[in-house]
Amino acid sequence: MRGATRPVHRGADDRISSRAEGSVSVLTAGVMVLACVLSLVAADITVALSTRARAQAAADAAALAAAQEIALPSGETPQQAAAEYAGRGGGELVACTCDPGTTEAIVTVRLPVHLLFLGPDRSVEARARAVIGGGAG
Repeated sequence: MRGATRPVHRGADDRISSRAEGSVSVLTAGVMVLACVLSLVAADITVALSTRARAQAAADAAALAAAQEIALPSGETPQQAAAEYAGRGGGELVACTCDPGTTEAIVTVRLPVHLLFLGPDRSVEARARAVIGGGAG
């Protein structure tokens, strides 16, 4: 009987193999979901760190602008100069200890952080200090 096919009987080994393949599929799906969540968290952390660096740059610029206004007044207050430069950096001036006649300017700047996964309505703050000093002999 050439060309005749034999009936295939499924044994216990085939059923166990089928169940194991289903378990692997569920496990693979779980690992993929976990990888996606970790990727979103990593992206949010990167955004937060980048925004923190931008906030520090805005605070540095604001402190320098306030210190320059204290040292060489141009007609606006040091607070106004600091607020302008904080705004140019995308931030908001929160505090400015920069009174005319002092020898330093200390500012705090806040920037909003737009996160994808960890939630909206967050912000970072940065502080900077600029000292006004005369040249040492």
